[in-house]
Amino acid sequence: MRNEEQLLEHRLTRRFQKALVDYCLLDDGDKILVGLSGGKDSLCLLELLAKRSQINRPSFSVEAIHVRMDNIEYSTDTGYLESFCNNLNVPLHIVTTGFDDTIKTKKPKCFLCSWHRRKEMFNLAQALHCNKIALGHHNDDIIHTALMNLTFQGHFSTMPVKLEMKKMPLTIIRPLCLIEEKDIKRWSELRKYEKQIKQCPYETASHRADIRNIFNAMESMNPEARYSIWNALESEMKLIEKAKE
Repeated sequence: MRNEEQLLEHRLTRRFQKALVDYCLLDDGDKILVGLSGGKDSLCLLELLAKRSQINRPSFSVEAIHVRMDNIEYSTDTGYLESFCNNLNVPLHIVTTGFDDTIKTKKPKCFLCSWHRRKEMFNLAQALHCNKIALGHHNDDIIHTALMNLTFQGHFSTMPVKLEMKKMPLTIIRPLCLIEEKDIKRWSELRKYEKQIKQCPYETASHRADIRNIFNAMESMNPEARYSIWNALESEMKLIEKAKE
């Protein structure tokens, strides 16, 4: 078991470092705010970033934010999150927000919840003088989003690995972009990450679960499907960047 953990840690670290270098996600003097939901992905991201911050170059600092929604029935053990962050010497900020879900709107509750969470994240990042926000989206998340956009929006695009905000001095980064979900899941088991107390009641009320099944079927047909889609996404991103020049 110990050997498995060491091999997995090596793979996670190698892909994490590759993402940092290939997409220029870290700069000397960065102050990074990590969105800590309490799920396995954000816990893994915080652990990897905190360990990387102990290396002198580039020199950067890490803080974390956990946003609680007072009108959505799901929660995380904040005591565990505080202990997790303390062990990594990372300051944790716990913020509570919410929205009036009695007001009629065409926007789904998932969108409203996400929007209000991001707002709190952006506000705290600027208050703390952070210049980057790190989110725990992994390789599967990014590919699934691309397939969803292609299927329902009619365009081939996804969450960017690095996004400089236009209206505020912040850059969003996704350092887990090259790491597969199955590796994070296994790592969370080996490291005994605690699960959320209660899952979000709306997390299955979307097409994301359907897209996940479709992608699994694609990988069954072609084990290289993941890399083909990722290469296509990278080509598209390069075209977009070239058009901006």
